[in-house]
Amino acid sequence: METLSSVYLKCGVSWPKSFPTNAKQSQKSGSGSDSGRQHAQEKPPLYFAIKTRETSKQGSLQTPHSAPQLHSAMEDVRATSAWVASRSSHVLVDSAGIEKVVSTIESIPKVEWDFEGIHYFDNGPLTVQYLFVLDALNFCFWPDKDLNYDDLASGLKAALQNDKSAFDADRLQKYTGPQLRELLRWPRPLPLEDERVRLLHEVGIELERNFEGKASNLVQCCGKSAVNLVALVARHFPGFRDHTVYKGRQVFLYKRAQIFAADLWGAFGGQGYGEFQDIGSLTIMADYIVPAVLRQLGVLKYSSALASTIESSGEIGPGTEEEVELRACSVHAVEKMRELISKKSGRQVLSVELDLWLWAAGVQCTSLQHHRTLSIYY
Repeated sequence: METLSSVYLKCGVSWPKSFPTNAKQSQKSGSGSDSGRQHAQEKPPLYFAIKTRETSKQGSLQTPHSAPQLHSAMEDVRATSAWVASRSSHVLVDSAGIEKVVSTIESIPKVEWDFEGIHYFDNGPLTVQYLFVLDALNFCFWPDKDLNYDDLASGLKAALQNDKSAFDADRLQKYTGPQLRELLRWPRPLPLEDERVRLLHEVGIELERNFEGKASNLVQCCGKSAVNLVALVARHFPGFRDHTVYKGRQVFLYKRAQIFAADLWGAFGGQGYGEFQDIGSLTIMADYIVPAVLRQLGVLKYSSALASTIESSGEIGPGTEEEVELRACSVHAVEKMRELISKKSGRQVLSVELDLWLWAAGVQCTSLQHHRTLSIYY
């Protein structure tokens, strides 16, 4: 079992007391302090026409910028992940490993959301539009060894800086694969390029049909609830419906819907469009990196067959038992870590914070071996 610091050292990265930050972090932390950003002005609830597939033929419903409680979305993620972990054949959540890791943690370093400086931010609705497009495309980089999340985030940022209308809903509906590549300044076809284009079209169509073309209207509908936002995104945008079937039971993970809420919270410093009264309800975002880091830490243990597949860079099919267990067991393991850390520290620890912490450790470790699955969900 390794500590997070030993993972860093193995990868040639020094273990920091906190992650790379900038001046905004110290301003953003601390009770009552100004975040250093001009947060979005609070406005009274607005009204606009929202349609669902059931009501679209019957006319619009005048709906305030609030939503009914849709709390089951995150309860489903936690409950079904625990169910998978209790029946897993290929991945084991090691309780002793969790306790050892937690015993080495004195505090969770605060990771600045944009510590790399790669994201667009103007403190307004255009940032929300940018983040929604970013998270619609935030999946499956590994087939191109030169492509990573930074390329996507910075490429979309540059595109928006060059043309503020680049992500207007009507334009999102018309992009082709070559046009998306040109937008990102990427010289060759993207992994799952057809799926990326399809999802861009889906976002544009649904935003135009139900939210006056603006992701900010979608966010204002959630009533400052991250849980509601995840549920609304999954309800209206099929490409975000990250669930599967495992041993006859439906399992919910909602990685990209959750990361949209988490990105808003991080970008806006928990204010304005990023203010969520239930941010603690989110789980980690089950991807490639976090399971690999948890394995390094001794929190997850793999069967010999699964370990061999990953270490030989073999592909694992989407929806297979192995793939579902890797993701669901990661969610369950970090929930257990969070509970123990909260008990030890006497304060609430957010899964969002743990996710960013573990992910930041993993992406700095170039030798980290992760599983390989062709999927639109992560």
